[in-house]
Amino acid sequence: MEDAFSLMGQFRRPWLEVDELKGRFLALSAEAHPDRVHSEGALAKVDATTKYTTLNAAYNTLREPKDRLLLLLELESGAPPSDIQRIPPGTMDLFVDVGQTCRDADLFLVEKAEATSPMVKVRLFEKGMEWMDRLNDLQRRINAKRDELLAELKGMNPVWEAAPAAGDPGRSSALPLERLEQVYRVLSYVARWTDQMQERVVQLAV
Repeated sequence: MEDAFSLMGQFRRPWLEVDELKGRFLALSAEAHPDRVHSEGALAKVDATTKYTTLNAAYNTLREPKDRLLLLLELESGAPPSDIQRIPPGTMDLFVDVGQTCRDADLFLVEKAEATSPMVKVRLFEKGMEWMDRLNDLQRRINAKRDELLAELKGMNPVWEAAPAAGDPGRSSALPLERLEQVYRVLSYVARWTDQMQERVVQLAV
């Protein structure tokens, strides 16, 4: 397992400031960029390319909260989360609303695709605008849940900073890993729900 935190020179913690992380990446990638060894041999070029690719992957992992939490959980517990399909606490209402809204929107999209009458198309156009508003409202609720979770992650940082060092037998018990896993699962659903909303918004706009 590649430790992206170590590669990027970052202390292990749930929250990272994206702008600071980007600055760190730009500095490190400038040093590791393959163009710096363009006049050297093939082995040096391959090595530089490998280092740059690894660094880029580490940056992409850490800048996305969901991917960062998955890595952090694996590093701290030695294994990826289990049963990630289980609906996380506090998300049942959103889970139900997203599922029902997507099903209803899909039925409307089928009706819209099959319409041939100009009068019906006009009526469905107006109804489609209502659907756009409904999907956007639901996306705002999803975004609010995401913002709430990101704020919670930021509040977890002091716990990580105060925990025993990596490798210490008491580290795991000092960290809220169960809650971190719950947050990870919710963020996974948030990402999936956002994709589902955007997919249908695009179809409605056609």
